[in-house]
Amino acid sequence: KVNTATDRVVVQANTVYVIPPNKSMSILNGTLHLFDPVETRGVRLPIDLFFRSLADDKDDKSIGIILSGMGSDGSLGLRSIKERGGIALVQEPHTAKFDSMPHSALEAVMADIVAPAEELPQKLMDFMWQSSQRSSKMHESEKNTGALEKIILLLRTRTGHDFSLYKKTTLYRRVERRMGIHQIGRIAAYVRYLQENPAEGEILFRELLIGVTNFFRDPFIWEYLRDKVFPSLIAKADDGTTFRAWVPACSTGEEAYSLAIVFKEAMESVKPNKTLSLLIFGTDLDHTAIDKARKAAYPSNISADVSPKRLNRFFIKVEHQYRLSTEIREMLVFAPQNVIKDPPFTKLDIITCRNLMIYLESELQKKLLALFHYSLKPDGVLFLGNAETIGPQDELFQPIEPKYRIYKCRSKVKNAGVTDFPASAVDGYYHTGAIPPAQENAINVQALTDRLLLQKFSPPGILVTEKGDIVYLTGETEKYLTIPQGRANWNLFAMAREGLRHALPALLRKATLSYEKIILQNVVIAAAEGELHTDITIQQIDRPSSLQGKILLVFNDRTTMKRSSSTLKNKPKSEKGSSHGASVRENQRLKSELQSTREEMQTSQEELKSMNEELQSTNEELQSTNEELTTSKEEMQSLNEELHTVNTELQSKVDDLARVNNDMTNLLNSTEIATLFLDKDLKIRQFTISTTKIFKLIQSDIGRLFTDQVTKLEYPEIYDDAKEVLRTLTYSEKTVPAHGNQWFTVRIMPYRTIDDKIDGIVMTFIDVTKAKTLENSLSEAGALLRSLITMVPSVILALSPEGKIIECNPEAERVFFCKRAEVIGKKYVDLFIPDPDRKKTEEEIKELLNGAMPHRYENTVRAANGHEFRVEWTAHKMLDAKGNSIGIITVGEKKERR
Repeated sequence: KVNTATDRVVVQANTVYVIPPNKSMSILNGTLHLFDPVETRGVRLPIDLFFRSLADDKDDKSIGIILSGMGSDGSLGLRSIKERGGIALVQEPHTAKFDSMPHSALEAVMADIVAPAEELPQKLMDFMWQSSQRSSKMHESEKNTGALEKIILLLRTRTGHDFSLYKKTTLYRRVERRMGIHQIGRIAAYVRYLQENPAEGEILFRELLIGVTNFFRDPFIWEYLRDKVFPSLIAKADDGTTFRAWVPACSTGEEAYSLAIVFKEAMESVKPNKTLSLLIFGTDLDHTAIDKARKAAYPSNISADVSPKRLNRFFIKVEHQYRLSTEIREMLVFAPQNVIKDPPFTKLDIITCRNLMIYLESELQKKLLALFHYSLKPDGVLFLGNAETIGPQDELFQPIEPKYRIYKCRSKVKNAGVTDFPASAVDGYYHTGAIPPAQENAINVQALTDRLLLQKFSPPGILVTEKGDIVYLTGETEKYLTIPQGRANWNLFAMAREGLRHALPALLRKATLSYEKIILQNVVIAAAEGELHTDITIQQIDRPSSLQGKILLVFNDRTTMKRSSSTLKNKPKSEKGSSHGASVRENQRLKSELQSTREEMQTSQEELKSMNEELQSTNEELQSTNEELTTSKEEMQSLNEELHTVNTELQSKVDDLARVNNDMTNLLNSTEIATLFLDKDLKIRQFTISTTKIFKLIQSDIGRLFTDQVTKLEYPEIYDDAKEVLRTLTYSEKTVPAHGNQWFTVRIMPYRTIDDKIDGIVMTFIDVTKAKTLENSLSEAGALLRSLITMVPSVILALSPEGKIIECNPEAERVFFCKRAEVIGKKYVDLFIPDPDRKKTEEEIKELLNGAMPHRYENTVRAANGHEFRVEWTAHKMLDAKGNSIGIITVGEKKERR
């Protein structure tokens, strides 16, 4: 059934709803809602509005289909559907009668299905059927088979990017959709398909990037940035400061350009008395998206997100697109970047990362937040998406406005290092789904047992870096470490107790040289209650890779001996002997340490000798480099001379240009033709001196609208005519009056550049007052002459040299029974002279032209009604300004009738 949509109608299956005229439509909870359109004029985008509401209402169950149509409506809404995980279908453009909408949709998103209109229903039904079959058959056990890890490995091999820390639900949803499109029922089969079709890997990669964005998403947040955040930064900045901003995952650049526009608006609103600028770095994994962002050209339907004021201020309309103005484009630098593994930007004032972390696991979210904290200056601003938060890492960021997810970077934490993001998948088993209950219980028991053994029976241990910074502690380590006074210092050398502190430096140096286990026996550690005898095992860690390079120290205690004066005096001999043995062992240990130190010193000396040789070699290389630099200096000197020559030539061209400009100015002024040059906005670009006699212009009026100037012309339609010329590119010419009884011919023409581009209009004003006065005088004289000949009761005829009638009076019309319009331009003898007398009359007219005037003669004429009668004529010559004869005027009286 096909119905016209009505307000608050509940959508039913197997029914088509057509939007009524002059309405906008949205959907909420499966109910259609109709609104009067907000746009009173200009382009309306009802499809974008409906698709966006559909994406919000149905989330990943939404489906958008774009068919034949003009314009670009629907493409932005289709992007919203894709962002929510919905399905996008587009008619094959070459099969559409009007291909503008399909083309625009394909440029905006990567459609799931592209086919002729008649094939789309079946492809969609096949996709939905496969989805239902797959969801009923795919069990958790299949998800745990490792197929997803294989897909991640294939993507990493094909693209070089690792998706192992992306949310598994997002990965599954995108993979399942690609399976539905290719009619693949099992994920293992899709893995094979992915192996056999490299192009599918690129498509899946772009699907996982979810590159969907638009201008000024959540407008109220951008208003807060413009009115609160930016003014605060501007107030604190010094003159000449360049703010630095980073927009990771910028997609096609709308978010980055929005940030630049809002900063410009904040600057124009605050108007600080200092020079400030903003440099924005936009980065993304997708090279195609970065290329689009660099072009800064967007379809005309962005008017749904960008206000008309911003479109006029920051965009230039080029055909069916809007292009960002130069002042905005110069604020941005776009580059491909993997935010997970590539080096970050530093010393930033602003980071805008919206709707990226919602697709990442919590582990990677923490690492990204640590990275952003490292990149930002103290008090720098972090801008997250509506569904994102800093979570438990409030020690890194302080909320500015939690409702809008805007945070301020706290002061840098001492010894806080940059997180090392791995370029490969995480170590260990990668769980791709839920664990069966029995297996889960077994793992829990094992984990609890391992924890109990570590707490009760394992020896104390310390994990440190090669510099001695403590990474992890286990067991009762307070017997070996003490907290030093003053500022907190988590370094092993600072916290080690007496006896251990002297042995550690040599041990750590030795441990860093290899991965072999080193055991130091019977180390005596001084404690408050006595001496502690312990064996220390130390080893550099090779695996796993996340701990590689760290050093582990394990302590195995022997016995504790109380030290007091009474006990020493009363010691049995056996104990004294034992004490003597301990002293011997201590001496042996010290000798061993001394020998080790000597060996290390010997090694150091050899290394120093080798380093000295390397320095000598480096010195020779530096000398060679110095010679090369000398050569480069000479080349630079030669280049400088060439530049000087080029500069001289350029200066000569500038002088020639100035001379030509002067010649043109003098030429225009000497013609005394007032000329006005206007740009596309009809603002004054240049004018000649003569123009100031018509418009009240001074040099400072350049850049102002020409209609704002006082003019003497009585020409109220001049602005409308100028706009029409700019629209049609057809010149206009009118003669208009002016104050002071003056007249001007106003010609309006398009201004064409050398490369045949329209860049405004040219107006010329020619003074035609004299010509107009002469024309009026001639008109008055003609009117007077006409009235005179009308009043004369005699017959008056004016003949040309060829004998044609060029004028006659009303009396002639009455006598000859004819109308003036019927006889003008016809020969007199053919109309009114009888046949026998025609030749004679023609000869008489020629004699009259050549003879003296006036001349009197008489002849027979025949009226139009056939009556003949005699007329007595008096002939007079008609003379031009030079006295030449140009015809005769005959005045006649009717004598008698035959």
